[in-house]
Amino acid sequence: MTASIALADLKAFTKKGRVSDLARFYKTGDGEYGEGDLFLGGTVPQTRSVAKKHQNLDLKEVEKLFKSPFHEARLCAAIILNHQFAKAKTSQERKKIFDFYMKQVLAERVNNWDIVDVSAPWMGVYLTEVKDPMPLLKKLSKSKSLWQRRVSMILTFALIRSGDLEPTVIIAKVLLKDEQDLIHKAVGWMLREAGKRDVMLLRGFLREHAHEMPRTMLRYAIEKLPERERKQWLLDSKS
Repeated sequence: MTASIALADLKAFTKKGRVSDLARFYKTGDGEYGEGDLFLGGTVPQTRSVAKKHQNLDLKEVEKLFKSPFHEARLCAAIILNHQFAKAKTSQERKKIFDFYMKQVLAERVNNWDIVDVSAPWMGVYLTEVKDPMPLLKKLSKSKSLWQRRVSMILTFALIRSGDLEPTVIIAKVLLKDEQDLIHKAVGWMLREAGKRDVMLLRGFLREHAHEMPRTMLRYAIEKLPERERKQWLLDSKS
């Protein structure tokens, strides 16, 4: 199996009529977050099917997919990594995959919200095995790259699932005043997930920061709270 065969399989699903719609949806216009990204026109289920078929692809070939100008190829590469991570039997094997993933992140190849969101929750599982994930998370959260900052937040999803909520709170505070809407959504989403585990922790964060949280971030964070409480937080945040 090679990257070129995987790409050919993706191109078999090409639908030109969808390309312009995808380009608009993923904001590929001048100055938008996905500026210049190219699409084949396939669907996510189709991309997942190709990733499953090529899940044993060598990492050198996976990297070729990550380097592709086509969005679906990079998404496919990320999903392939998920498959390989899930099958990894040792921490050493998971570290190899995680380090490879971080190489792609730092090279700006994990470069749209869907590619981040499909991969970071899986890759973040490795951080549950390391002594201190915070240096990496803080470094990413302070990056000039929108996507690296989003990765820093979404990686904490795995930590939340393992019962470690503190990294989410710490990174949320770092990103509190980020100017990008995609970061507001990511932070609010992870705070909401943390709140499912510990609602008092979420309420404590809100008491301290609701007044300075961007509206989108606040709405995402309180989405699972009772309706009356949600209305009160929205009202209080204005005062």
